[in-house]
Formats: sequence, C-alpha cells, structure tokens
Amino acid sequence: MSEQTQTDAKLAAVKKRAGRSAVIGAIFLMATSAIGPGFITQTATFTAQMGAAFAFAILVSVLIDIAVQLNIWRMITSSGKRAGELANAAIPFSGHVIAILVVIGGLAFNIGNIAGGGLGLNALLGIDAKIGGLLTAALAIIIFLIKKAGKVMDIVLVVLGVAMIVMTVIVAIVSQPPIGDALRQTFVPDELNFATITTIVGGTVGGYITYSGAHRYLDSGHVGPKHAGPVMRAAANGIVITGIMRYVLFLAILGVVASGVALDLSSQAANPAGQAFGVILGDAGLRIFGAIFWAAALSSVIGAAYTSATFLSTFSKKMRGGWPLQMGTVAFIVVSLLVYLSIGTAPAAILVFVGGFNGLILPIGLTVFMYIGWFRRDLLGTRKYPMWLLIAGTLVTLLTWYMGIVSVGPIFAFLGIGA
Repeated sequence: MSEQTQTDAKLAAVKKRAGRSAVIGAIFLMATSAIGPGFITQTATFTAQMGAAFAFAILVSVLIDIAVQLNIWRMITSSGKRAGELANAAIPFSGHVIAILVVIGGLAFNIGNIAGGGLGLNALLGIDAKIGGLLTAALAIIIFLIKKAGKVMDIVLVVLGVAMIVMTVIVAIVSQPPIGDALRQTFVPDELNFATITTIVGGTVGGYITYSGAHRYLDSGHVGPKHAGPVMRAAANGIVITGIMRYVLFLAILGVVASGVALDLSSQAANPAGQAFGVILGDAGLRIFGAIFWAAALSSVIGAAYTSATFLSTFSKKMRGGWPLQMGTVAFIVVSLLVYLSIGTAPAAILVFVGGFNGLILPIGLTVFMYIGWFRRDLLGTRKYPMWLLIAGTLVTLLTWYMGIVSVGPIFAFLGIGA
C-alpha cells in the first residue's frame, strides 16, 4: 500500500469517526436538552397533582415528540439547511418568524434553567435560590468562554447523568409505586389535562430543542435524502431515551405521592423532585440530587443560550460564528439572569411555565415544516417523502394547535403557583 493510500485511509477513518461522533452528539444534545431541570420539575409537579393519571400525558407526549422530531430532523438534514434558512426558502420571512419565536422561547427556557440552578444549589448547599441562580449563570459564562473547562464539564455531566439514572431507578424501586394503576391509566386515564400535555411536550420538544439535534446532525456531513434512514433512527432513539427516563422518574415520584407524602409545590424554596428523593434516600440523597439537578441546569443554560443565539444568524451572517456568536450567547445568559432576579415567581413555578410557553409556540414552526413536506419537497432534494410521516406530522400539528388554544389560560396560571 502506497504512502498516499495509507494517508487517504487514515483521513477517511478520521472523517468517519468525526461523523459518528457528530451523530452521537446530535442524539445526546436532544436528549440532554429535553432532560433538564424543567423536565424533572414538570414531571414531579404534575405527578403530585394528577397521580397515576399523568402516565397518559407521558404517553401522548412521547408520540407527539416522535412525530415532530422525525419530520424536523428528516427535512433539515435532507435539505442540508438550518431551520431558518429552509423556512425562508419555502415561505419568505417565515424563517425570521421562527427565529424570533425560538429566541423568545429560548429566553424563557434559560430563565427556567437559571431558576433550576438556584434550586439545585439550594438543595445541595442550602443557599438562597436567587444567589444560586446568580452563581450558576456566572459559572456558565466562564465555562462557555473557556473551552477546556467545557470539556471537563462534559465528562462531569456524563458521570452525573449516569448517577441520576441510577438514583431514579433506586427511588422507583424503593418507593414501590402502584405499577398496575399506572399501566392502566397510561392508556385509560381517570383525568385528562391538555395543559399538562402541552407543557411536557414543550419541555421535551418545544423551542430550540425542536431544532438543536437536527442542527447538530448537520455537522456529521451525513446530509441529503440518502441518509434519511439513519437520521430517523437517531431522532427516534433520542426521544425514546427521554420517554423512558420520564416514565421511570414518574414512577419514582408516584411511589412517594401514593405513600401519603404531600410535596411542596408552592413556596419559594419548593423543589418537588428533590423533596421526593429526600423522602426515600434521606438528607444525603437530597444533596446528591441537588448536585445532579444543578449540573443539569448548568449545562442547559449553556445549551439553550448557544442554540438560541445561533438563530440570530437568520438576521445577520456575522452571528454564524466567532466572537459575535460568543458575545451573543453571553448576552443571552446575562439577560436571562436579570429577568430571573427581577421576578418574584417561585423557581419551580417558572420551570413548569417555560415548558408550557414553548409548547404554545411549537405548532407555529411545525406548520411551516408541514407546508414544506406537502408542497415544497423540491427543497428536500427529492420528490419522495413518506406519506405516513406527513399525515402523522399534520395530525400532530393540528393537535398541538388545539391543545395550545385550550391551554393558554392554565399555562400562564402556572406563574401563580408560587405567588
């Protein structure tokens, strides 16, 4: 084998590993974006309020998530364009509308993430949640600006993520939830609440989360219609991982609630999920949970700010990278922090509300992409597109519009939980 051939083979191997890493990164980004402090608090809050009936909301949210992500991931990767660019190519200025909504929704998410950081440090160290939020935001900015610190954080987050899964499974086993009732109400609920479904859908696939994994997948270089199969499998894997984690967490909280423990949902220091873990694992469990919750919030602050800031490139090409993008991300975190510090709503209530808010804006962007699927397939590099996927996506779009309309009042009422 010649030296040139060996060099080409090495380069091909490196490119293949980089592509595989980007694909894994896309799945990881979507899953970790969906499993943040909002995800945890929403699940604990609604389980405490609805009991086993919340299982049906989880099932519906997973089905909606799959229909949304399969369509969004496939369209973006097939076209090779980011969401704003693709939308503008189909309907002039619609990409700008989506970008504005994502930035607004990302801001709401980040206010909630900073609130989650405050709750995490409160559970871990006992410090005031406002001070905890300030420290979380400051550290997020430092980590974002120092690349080596970010690599260390990635490792820490993986370790803490595994620890959280293990802790959640332990609590789910020890708390002995009424599994039979939970399984029954997964399909035949005693209570149906569209606001809760809209909220958890928004918390797992709303706002920037809808596009984060697909945008990351573009970095793999595996773009174009011929890669549609692997793209859809990657999207489905990310949603299934999130769905399983949500159901296990639901069972863990349900066991605590079913035993007669009343979780605090209303005070300024309310941390329903942390309280549930503390009941089963004691003070040490509460503090470990606090560390995990804080780490999830810290990573979410950076991820939400960065992904939302990338949508600003729809308005200015200077925001596509380099210092302008970095400064835009830092500014995003600072603004989120200032809003959080200025409002009196309890952190737990904020974390529930932001999921609902992003669930309200989800159908707008989804409508544009369904239009592309039905009428502008030329932008996807092929005239072929699975009819079942279009039908599923269209039905979900109509459902999210309906749920959003009937849920507006109850979702904004979440802000009064801690009033």
